[in-house]
Amino acid sequence: MSIATPDEDTRVMKVENSDVPTIFNPRKPRLSQSNAVLTSDHKPYGPFSHVLSRSQSLCQPEDVEQVEQCQRRQLGVFKRLKNKCCSKHARKVYYGLCVTFFVTASWVGATHAIKYLYMYHPTKYPVLTGSGINFSSIHQQTLMTYNAPFFTTWFCTNWTVLFFPLYFFCQLGSPNYQTPTDILGESVRNFRDRGFTAAHFLTRCCMFCMLWVFTNYLYIHALSILVATDALALFAINVCCVYLLSWVILHDQFVGVRIVAVILCSTGVALLAYMDAGITNKKKTMTGVLLAALAAAGSAVYKVMFKKMIGDATYGQVSLFFSLIGLLNAALLWPVCLVLYFSEVEILHWDRLPWMILLSASTLSLVANLLGNLSVAFTYDIFITFGLITAVPVSAAIDITIHDVQFYGMKLAGIILISIGFLLVMFPNNWPEYIFRLLRNIILLSHSARWSRKNRGLPPNPPKVEIDYRTGYIRSHLRSPSGRVR
Repeated sequence: MSIATPDEDTRVMKVENSDVPTIFNPRKPRLSQSNAVLTSDHKPYGPFSHVLSRSQSLCQPEDVEQVEQCQRRQLGVFKRLKNKCCSKHARKVYYGLCVTFFVTASWVGATHAIKYLYMYHPTKYPVLTGSGINFSSIHQQTLMTYNAPFFTTWFCTNWTVLFFPLYFFCQLGSPNYQTPTDILGESVRNFRDRGFTAAHFLTRCCMFCMLWVFTNYLYIHALSILVATDALALFAINVCCVYLLSWVILHDQFVGVRIVAVILCSTGVALLAYMDAGITNKKKTMTGVLLAALAAAGSAVYKVMFKKMIGDATYGQVSLFFSLIGLLNAALLWPVCLVLYFSEVEILHWDRLPWMILLSASTLSLVANLLGNLSVAFTYDIFITFGLITAVPVSAAIDITIHDVQFYGMKLAGIILISIGFLLVMFPNNWPEYIFRLLRNIILLSHSARWSRKNRGLPPNPPKVEIDYRTGYIRSHLRSPSGRVR
């Protein structure tokens, strides 16, 4: 019988992972019995202390895995948020907000530039009165330097010639490169495929050119009478006219709330027509309101008839169509400008003509038309239409700040009613379904908040019990807390 030496008692045993198996977590080494002692510094001492320290070190990868899972979960949340914020629908909304801003700015700028043409400071010069060589007195006479709404319409319409050249160069610079022949051939081919002959197509272009010029002339002539904000608000009723004509001619769906919008807009127009108390001013105001309302109706007729006769046109077709309108306007209507000038119906002094204001109004009008007809490629049509009504408060702020215009009484009520009617027309066809869905979500949210676990008084979830691998206690009915088989 041999006696063990102290060296043998203190010899360290090498235990591998396979030598210390466990039941439910085989990767974690576990001793068959607990022979280690924990001191006050929580460090194991004993013959199997190295196994315990190794088991504790093996717990560290679990913490790393948990951290990695948490990081992966956070990255997943950020990725989903990024996908939602950068989706195709979200990008269209972002582009739509930009389009609304630029449509508002260009529409307000063009309107106020044209209005400033009529407010252009006239020139005063001395006039000698008397007969023969005896002059009795000298007095100042006012010279109106500019009052030509048709010339302004003709000049601004000429700039629509740039529609197709701008589209042409944009297509040349796009990633989907096309040759100039292909771009022009695609724009013309679509009209030819629909059965349009050259004579038939030019006839329709002339008809739409006359309608376009007539509509813009009414609006520009109304600006010589009304405040810019009133003219903008009255022109915004064209969305109601478009709906009525689409319902009658294009057989669009009947929506009851849009009929309410038409009634509100009509009431607003009536209030603006009677906003001035004086007899002289009332007649002048009613004339201006009538001109602006007719301009809105003419714009609606133009849009609906274009949809009826031309149909769903491509961007190349729309650009070519507007360029032809500009060419026909420049080629056919210049004699009208001369007749009105020499008959002194319109006042033009070429040496005092405000060219910079005319160029500004024409450029802004071109930008507004470009955005209104071609920006559908980047965003939704509702953002383009919404720019017409957002121009009203912006224009009102300019009139109040610069021109000291006051909005109160019937004028303010008429503008508010037109704005409400405009917003009601923008409602979708199935708007009751959207409202029902919104109310249902609100009710479900309130119901879930009311009957949450905390409000129902349910006990909280039990805390998670951590497994103590030092003693082998793993909640097993086959083994004791010390790890021995029962």
